[in-house]
Amino acid sequence: MAKSKYDLEKRRYVIGAVAVGIVLVYIVRLFTLQVMSDDYKKNADSNALLKRVQYPSRGVITDRHGRLLVYNQPSYDIMVVMSEQEGVDTLDLCESLGITKDFYVRRMAEIKDRRRNPGYSRYTQQLFMSQLSSEEFCVFQEKLFRFHGFYVQRRSIRQYQSPHAALLLGDIGEVSPADVEEDDYYQNGDFIGKQGVERAYEKQLRGEKGTQILLRDARGRIKGRYKGGQLDTKPVPGKNLTLGIDRELQALGERLMEGKLGSIVAIEPATGEVLCMVSAPTYDPRILVGRQRGKNHSKLHHDHLKPLLNRAIMGQFPPGSTFKTTQALTFLQEGIITPETAFPCYGGFICRGLKVGCHAHASPVKLVPAVGTSCNAYFCWGLYYMFGNRKKYKTVQEAMTVWKDYMVSMGFGYKLGVDLPGERRGLIPNAPFYDKAYRGSWNGLTVISISIGQGEVNATPLQIANLGATIANRGYFITPHVVKQIQGETLDTLYTKRRYTMVERRHYETVVQGMRRAVLAGTCRKADIPGIEVCGKTGTAQNRGQDHSVFMGFAPMNDPKIAIAVYVENGGWGADYGVPLGALMMEQYLNGKLSPESEKKAEMYQQRHIDYGTAER
Repeated sequence: MAKSKYDLEKRRYVIGAVAVGIVLVYIVRLFTLQVMSDDYKKNADSNALLKRVQYPSRGVITDRHGRLLVYNQPSYDIMVVMSEQEGVDTLDLCESLGITKDFYVRRMAEIKDRRRNPGYSRYTQQLFMSQLSSEEFCVFQEKLFRFHGFYVQRRSIRQYQSPHAALLLGDIGEVSPADVEEDDYYQNGDFIGKQGVERAYEKQLRGEKGTQILLRDARGRIKGRYKGGQLDTKPVPGKNLTLGIDRELQALGERLMEGKLGSIVAIEPATGEVLCMVSAPTYDPRILVGRQRGKNHSKLHHDHLKPLLNRAIMGQFPPGSTFKTTQALTFLQEGIITPETAFPCYGGFICRGLKVGCHAHASPVKLVPAVGTSCNAYFCWGLYYMFGNRKKYKTVQEAMTVWKDYMVSMGFGYKLGVDLPGERRGLIPNAPFYDKAYRGSWNGLTVISISIGQGEVNATPLQIANLGATIANRGYFITPHVVKQIQGETLDTLYTKRRYTMVERRHYETVVQGMRRAVLAGTCRKADIPGIEVCGKTGTAQNRGQDHSVFMGFAPMNDPKIAIAVYVENGGWGADYGVPLGALMMEQYLNGKLSPESEKKAEMYQQRHIDYGTAER
């Protein structure tokens, strides 16, 4: 009897515990549905209210003279609310939008797939189809009343004034899931800058969204604005950008680089503003607008010549003899040489069985004519004596570290910090690099090729142009940047502050004299422009195939307005392509136009193409 009473008591506790558990489960579920989840709220709101996102107009982009580069034009998106889709004639809908039934079915499945569309809710508007033109919208609008649950949302898409500066300006495309997760400003179907200025200045260009709340009746018909629009918020337009780019100079650069691989970069030395940034091959930015963007982008992506690669900031090449100017400055500052120091050059640099060839010129040669004639031997001897100077440096590793620090101070070896995504750093080797490569047993002869911009040294065309700006300024540069002005904002101090090198101004004056001599009586004679004192330095960068043609220079000599680097892959000697193209660019910028004779030269170089074959690069 006692045992039976005990079992009854135990059973009562078990039943009570089960009952309490069930109540707790219901409480937790109700709390989750009513407090933690907004599905019911959305359902209730969607019955009476319709929230429409008001997209801001994106900021326009102009060149340094206020000439339009990028602007907006009207576009329309088709939105759908799944919970309101009732009795829609899908065939009629597809015909009105010019799509197939397969596309309709596939798109609906994509919208409902929470893996591809994490923010999906059947009570809120989802993007069905984007970027309808005004003509397509007019056709669809006439039948819109037939398609319950479908709405039209007005926005704008980008348009480009000319077919130039595609990689610099960039483009916009639909946000990725990562974009949505990273920034709650975006929702699926929104657009974001994908590259170039559009990407780098996305937050300034995009503006702020607004919201319009509309009241609906029981049948879902719009009855007007909720509370007379008191709760609406207006969109805030994006900020306009003024670039340092000169539209005409950019157009000429792209014209001259037709049929070639390489880059032209021009900088205003006094401000660091990029005057042009050409990467070849390029493409018309207008092909990446609208619903054909994905198809055209895929074609560009698979092109073996890589038109989507911005060679100006992503290409890493040997700077060739343009790099000799950095060596002259380093040797002068370190006291390894003086302007009067002369070195022999009888066919090149010859030391302990090692020979680095050179072209014919007078010998021995001093520094200024060595820069003017681009003597290989002179700079090889300079590096040899610097790395072997045990009175000044205890080891070759110490000498290498000092050398590297000079190169870094001149803007090499690290990213300059240009306001564009994707910049590469190039390569300036250091002592540990060579210790590892040669197991600690190396000397100046081992690495002698770095003195003439070969070997392990790599630089971007932007860094070479920046070297020209630094020499033009006699010892400092301002970080290169493509944006000149942001509406209502000031530029980051990075783009206004002077960055000084480790070399005194007086040594730059010596190198400037050498670069002027190169134009008057040396390797840059094709850069001589009547009435303008041009300073230049050629480069012929060795390559596995045909050599690269390089030019770096600035003008005028004593009041520099433009510094430029031209890099033509497989273009041969620096004087073959680099020098004449650089001269045409400087003439266009400084004179505002080309002379009739120069125009003929421009046409000739435009038509002169280089055969790169079809092999993958």
